[in-house]
Amino acid sequence: MGYASTRSLTLTGITAHVIDVEAAAAPGDAELYLVGLPETSVWPARARIRAAVLNSGTAWPDARITVSVSPTIPPVYDAAADLALAVAVLAATGVIPPERIAGRVFLGELALDGGIRAIRGVLPMVAAAVRAGISRVVVPAECAREATQVPGAVVMPVTRLADLVDQLRHGAFRGHHDQEPEPAPSSSFAVDLADVPGNQAARRALEVCAAGGHHLFLSGDGPATMLAERLPGILPPLTDEAARQVAEIYSLAGQFDRAPGLTPPLSAPHHSETPAAIFGSVAGKRPGAVSLAHRGVLHLADAPEFARPVLDGLCRPLDSGQVHLAGQGRSVRYPARFTLVLDARPCPCPEKREQCACTPEARRRYRARLALLLARVTVRAPVEWGDRAARAGEPSATVAARVLAARVRAAHRLADTPWRTNAEIPAPDLHTRFPLAPEAAELLRSAVNTGLVTADGLPRLLRVAWTLADLRGADRPQLDDAAGALELWKGGDSDGAR
Repeated sequence: MGYASTRSLTLTGITAHVIDVEAAAAPGDAELYLVGLPETSVWPARARIRAAVLNSGTAWPDARITVSVSPTIPPVYDAAADLALAVAVLAATGVIPPERIAGRVFLGELALDGGIRAIRGVLPMVAAAVRAGISRVVVPAECAREATQVPGAVVMPVTRLADLVDQLRHGAFRGHHDQEPEPAPSSSFAVDLADVPGNQAARRALEVCAAGGHHLFLSGDGPATMLAERLPGILPPLTDEAARQVAEIYSLAGQFDRAPGLTPPLSAPHHSETPAAIFGSVAGKRPGAVSLAHRGVLHLADAPEFARPVLDGLCRPLDSGQVHLAGQGRSVRYPARFTLVLDARPCPCPEKREQCACTPEARRRYRARLALLLARVTVRAPVEWGDRAARAGEPSATVAARVLAARVRAAHRLADTPWRTNAEIPAPDLHTRFPLAPEAAELLRSAVNTGLVTADGLPRLLRVAWTLADLRGADRPQLDDAAGALELWKGGDSDGAR
C-alpha cells in the first residue's frame, strides 16, 4: 500500500547517532510490527504509538504495518524516537504525504493522549543531526529553546501529534529558520573570595589549583564550602568548545537551564547520594555529578562521609578524565575531567574540637577512608573560622587575572603538546622536556629519599612547582618554587604528607 522513511536519533553517552526509520504498509490485519528496537521496548512503543494516533483524531490504518529502525537501537530505548515512528506509520498509510517527512529529524516521546513530551539530550542530538547534514528538526515545544542553540538548525516545535499531522498534511514545514538563538543559559557566580575571612594559606592553595589544574584537600572546621564555591569564579572562562560540551552534558541530564555558559561548572553532591547519582547510570542514560563537574569543580564536602564505593570509584575519572559504565549489554562513557576539592573535619563527631572525645585511632580511621583519593591530591591546606572583623582578602577578579596569566604561560609552553595545564603533564616528560632547576630538583628528590614524599608523589610536586613558577612569571621553577610545592603538599597536616 505504501512506503515512507524519515530519521531520528539515539544517544550513547553524550554521543548522538542518526537512525533511519522506515515504514511499509501492506494489506492484512491492522497490526503494527516494530523491527530494530530492544525486545523489551517493542510492546510499550506499539502501545504508545497506537494510543497517541487514535487520541489525535486519526483512525488507525486498516493495514499490516512494519516499521524498521536501523541501525538497531541499543538495549535501552528512551522513547525519543516515538515521534519518528508515528509519523512514518502515518506517512506509509497515506495520512501524511511521505515526501514531507523525508530528510527531516523527528524527536519526542508520545503521551497516550497524543501529546509530545520533552526528552533529555536534545542539544547533542540536534547538533549531531546538523553535522550529518540534516538541518530541519521537529522537537517537543518544551525543548525548542534548547534546540535553537545549535547553529544552522531549523527548529519546528510541536506540542501534540494532531497539530504536527495537520501541518505536515496541509502546510509547509514551519520551522524557526536563521533565527537569532536565545542567549544560552549562563550563571556567573555571585560569590567572591573577598567574602572569606582570613585563611590566607587556603586562599593561596585555591589560586595554585586554579592556575595549574591541581586537586585540593581542605582540612579543618573552617569555611571549606565557601572556598570551594569560589573556585569556579577564579578559573578561566570555558572555551566555546568546552562550553558546548558542558551544555550537552546538562542537556542529557535534563538540566539544560542550569548549564553555566562560559563559567566553569560547580557540582557539589551530598554524601547521601547513591553511586548512580554520582557517576551516572546506563539504564537511565543519565550522567552523574562527576560529569556535571566536567571542565569545572567537583566538591565533596565532609568527604569521609561518602560511601566507600564512591570514594574509591572516583580514582578512575581522576586518572582518565571520563566515567566508564557498563550494564544491560552495553557500555557508555561520560566526560568527567574536573578539579576535585575535598574537605574533611578532623574526626567524625559533630562536636567542636575542644568538646571532641574521639580517640586518635578513630581519627586515623576516619581520615584513612580518603587514602586512595589523597594519593592523587597535590595541594593541601588547613581551614579555620577566622576573625570576622579581619581585613577582607583580595577579590576574585584580582586572583582570576593572575590565574589567567599563569594559564596563558603554561599554554604557550605546552603549545606543541596535547596538554593545556601543568596537572596534565605525564611524569616522564616532567623529567625530560620540562626539568626544574638543579637545586630545585635536588630538594624534591631529597624529600623522597627521606620518606617525606612517596615516589609516586614526586611528579605531582614537580607539576605544582611549575604552576608556582607560572604564577610569578618565571621561565623555570627555582628552589623557592620547589620549597613552595613541598609546603603545599604538606599543607600543615601531618596525616596528608605522604
